[in-house]
Amino acid sequence: MLGEELPYGACVEIEKFEEKGQLRRIHASIVVEKEGHKAIVIGSRGGKLKEIATAARLDMEKLFGGKVYLETWVKVRRGWTEDEASVRRFGHG
Repeated sequence: MLGEELPYGACVEIEKFEEKGQLRRIHASIVVEKEGHKAIVIGSRGGKLKEIATAARLDMEKLFGGKVYLETWVKVRRGWTEDEASVRRFGHG
């Protein structure tokens, strides 16, 4: 969705996952290294983030076979790709 615009220094962190019957509530953050990357992910008037979140929610609804409420944020964590513990926490090591 972002193509070549966003460098490798981005990942998704699931902060909360709750199941209630067929409904899943998921709170996720897209973590980037720089403020400029945050602006790219959010896009004009939040349009890019909404597009990303909608596509992700639809994919998860297919995967889980039920409704998903997805809440997303974009957070900046400077230097996370250089920190071994952060890289492992995000599942890249």
